[in-house]
This record gives sequence, C-alpha cells and structure tokens, in this order.
Amino acid sequence: MRFWDASAVVPLLVEEATTSTMVRGLGNDQEMVVWWGTEVECMSAIARRRRSNSLTQGLERDAIDRLRHLSRSWKEIDPASAVRETAIRLLQTYDLRAADALQLAAAFAAAEGRPSTLAFVSLDARLNEAGLREGFRLLDLAT
Repeated sequence: MRFWDASAVVPLLVEEATTSTMVRGLGNDQEMVVWWGTEVECMSAIARRRRSNSLTQGLERDAIDRLRHLSRSWKEIDPASAVRETAIRLLQTYDLRAADALQLAAAFAAAEGRPSTLAFVSLDARLNEAGLREGFRLLDLAT
C-alpha cells in the first residue's frame, strides 16, 4: 500500500516526463491510497491544461476517463477532524500550501499515526521534504 499525492497521480492521467515512471510505480502497488480531495486536484490539473491548450478535447476526455477508472479502485482518506488538526500542525511546521498539508495529513491518517509504515509517492519537493521529516518512506520510482 502506498499513499499517492495528486502530483504523482496527474502523470497517470496526462502525458508528462514522469508518466512512465509513475505507471511503473502504480503497477507495483498493491493498493493506492489517496486524500479525499485528490480527484478535485486532478480535475483542476486537467482543466488547467485544457484551458492553456496543452490538451486537446479528446485528450482531456481520455484523462477524465482514466481519472474515473482510477478513482473507482483507490482507497480514499475522508475529511476528519484528526486530518484537519494534523494539517494545521504541518502548516505551522513546514513551508506547505493548504492542499499539500491536507495530503500529508491524510497520509498520516492512512498510516494510522505510524508514517514509517507507509510509502509516500509525490513529485512535489517541499511535500517530499516534509514527508521525510515526518518519518514517511519516500518511494524511489527511479529504479
């Protein structure tokens, strides 16, 4: 089981330099765990690319279909008071944006408060740094 930040999910939906690496990582995953807001973050990334003309309408449709397919099989960490409280603590400790703090807090909930037991998959350097400092194992998909 691995916790996937939205930054690592997006390359599974649209072609990016890291797509093959993320696809390989997904293929080795037993269970994909994400934050409740991941689908919204991914839709935001898809829509942003469409508005900037980085995606054709057909590629946008394909990306949305892939997102719907993935979201049917992943496990979501729901919003909860404990997630919110952890996110607030993380914001006071690290240089994170609110959504990133919620992602990391959800990973903390998925790990049941034992971050060393869960691999964390993210392409965000600040989030990875905070995750490491919190005790998460970062998944090295480069190998």
